[in-house]
Amino acid sequence: MKIYTRTGDDGETSLFDGTRVRKDDARVDAYGDVDELNAWLGLARSALRETDLDEALTRIQRDLFAVGAELADPTEKIAARVTKAAITDADVERLEQLIDRLEEALDPLRRFILAGGAPAGAALHVARAVCRRAERRIISLQPRPGATLLRYINRLSDLLFVLARMVNKRAGVAETEW
Repeated sequence: MKIYTRTGDDGETSLFDGTRVRKDDARVDAYGDVDELNAWLGLARSALRETDLDEALTRIQRDLFAVGAELADPTEKIAARVTKAAITDADVERLEQLIDRLEEALDPLRRFILAGGAPAGAALHVARAVCRRAERRIISLQPRPGATLLRYINRLSDLLFVLARMVNKRAGVAETEW
């Protein structure tokens, strides 16, 4: 399989159902933001020393491929036959359980904190912001993605914030309050 196909040279790309759309189409923009988020998670993972958090982020990166697939499949052409390309309620619950577990080890927030810290923590703060942008783009799509995908992406940005705090705590980097 070649990396280039030349089919996008005119500024268009294909969705999973074969529909050709411009590369600045809202749907392409949304799954492009999800792709950027995935790349930021890869950067954060490259700076991590904690196996448990690396495993969690790897799982999330896999989930984000499913999110991208759902966004590129507005007519649900592949959804019924490719189970790994679906986000489920169990995926949302997994994020919530991880948030709850990590928050138990963190000091309660009293003020806003400034993004930054250790390299992995700072990358996770950027990932959180990119996740929020992706969420804003996703909710504007027509047809609108399913409620489970929307809950997942919303919960993910919360988790990324908590992960950034945890990474910084484990690295011994104090949070800077605003």
